[in-house]
Parts: sequence; C-alpha cells; structure tokens
Amino acid sequence: MSGAGTLKGNGSAQGWALAVLILIADQASKWWVLGLFSDAGTSYFEITPFFNLVLAWNEGISFGMFGDVGVYGPRILIGLTLLIALGLSVWMMRVETRWSAASLGLIIGGAIGNVIDRFRFGAVTDFLDVHVLGYHWPAFNVADSAIVIGAGALMWESLFAGADSSSSKDVSDEHSKNAQGTDETHD
Repeated sequence: MSGAGTLKGNGSAQGWALAVLILIADQASKWWVLGLFSDAGTSYFEITPFFNLVLAWNEGISFGMFGDVGVYGPRILIGLTLLIALGLSVWMMRVETRWSAASLGLIIGGAIGNVIDRFRFGAVTDFLDVHVLGYHWPAFNVADSAIVIGAGALMWESLFAGADSSSSKDVSDEHSKNAQGTDETHD
C-alpha cells in the first residue's frame, strides 16, 4: 500500500526544502529581533505572563556550555557544527523515510542558522524567553527549536516507528511473493 499520506520513501528533497525553510525563518526572525532591540530602550518585551522577547548572545553551545573557550571558541564551534551538518547531510541522502529526512532537515537548517550567527557575530542570537514562577528557561531561537524538534522526531522514529516499518516490510514482502506466485502453500 503506497500513497502520498505515508511517510515512506526517501524524501531527501523534502528534507533539504525544510532545511532551507528553517534557515530562512531563523535568519529572518533574528534580523527582526536585532532591529527591534536596536530601536528599543529596553532589555526585554513581555509578551505574555510566561513569555518574553529578550536579546541574548550565546557564545557556547546548548545552554551556554563551553562559552568560555577563548578567542578560538567560535571558530572551533563553527568547524564542529559544519562537520556534523555534513555528516547529517550524508545521512539524509541515505534515509529510507520522509520522516527521517524531515527530522534531519530540521537539524541541518537549525545548525546552519546558528553557524551563520557565529560567523557574523562570534555568538548565537537568542531571543525567546519562556519562564514559570520566576524560573527562566535559557533563551533560545528558531534554529534551536528546529534542532530539538528534529532530534526528538528522530528519537521517536527509532523508538516507536521502527517496529511498524519492519512489520510492514515483512507484510509487503509476503504480498510480493504471493503476487509472483512463489508462495509454497499453493503448490
């Protein structure tokens, strides 16, 4: 059984399209926020009781880790991120499902978006601030969101969809044998 509604098929073109879309959304949102804060006389904008727009610079990786690695830090992080994005790109060209391709596209687009910031500013522009009862989650951006969603989707697929795809492959193989008349039960 095949159709447009299934998540089977390579889909690397869709993965690349999603990577480009995320890259554009990330850079456009950062451009907007930088413009917003350059004209504002405030360090944050309260949007809701639990969400603010802020301007933060992350010189490290997730949650600011390794932010104090010195003058070569941004260059090292750019190089490592590009190597990882290259490896993920090779993986995306070999995936068997559109779900995997979309997940990898999210990660690649987000990673390249953050690399552009590191190249331009030496740090990543973060601006989304979620908080509850005085506790603030570390500020993040569109690229970070895409990376987390893509990684989560890959984990979900490996944990839950893997059993479905292997059982559907077995059924598909059996159906193919029956259609070719090679089923021994009919001899």
